[in-house]
Amino acid sequence: SGYEERVLSEITRARSDCLLVSDPAGRAGPENALSRGLKSLLAVAENYPELKADRQFLALQENLVEIEDQIQLARRYYNGTVRNYNILIGSFPGLLIAKMLGLSPVLYFEIETATERENISIKTLKNEDVEDK
Repeated sequence: SGYEERVLSEITRARSDCLLVSDPAGRAGPENALSRGLKSLLAVAENYPELKADRQFLALQENLVEIEDQIQLARRYYNGTVRNYNILIGSFPGLLIAKMLGLSPVLYFEIETATERENISIKTLKNEDVEDK
């Protein structure tokens, strides 16, 4: 249906956007869009029992959960390193050296707020799917 096509095109677009951006602060938006798209894809699968039971699709779901956990760990590590760096260049004597070298604070890799990351409602998806037909 139209909804499934939109979900797949959003995932494809978000993936290409992720590959185009090299700076961590700029990657947050495309990566959040990709995460939302993948969650939508998994929610769409709820409407297809034969797909949900497929071994390869179940393996895909498990891999996505594992990858999301690894990404979350990497984000925490990156943000911890950014915090330490910003403290170092913002306090004495690092402040003097940072000014001489032209170093400036680095932005955190921000993720969406908890309310924006809520699980997708299957009921809502079914209603949208009906409206598309």
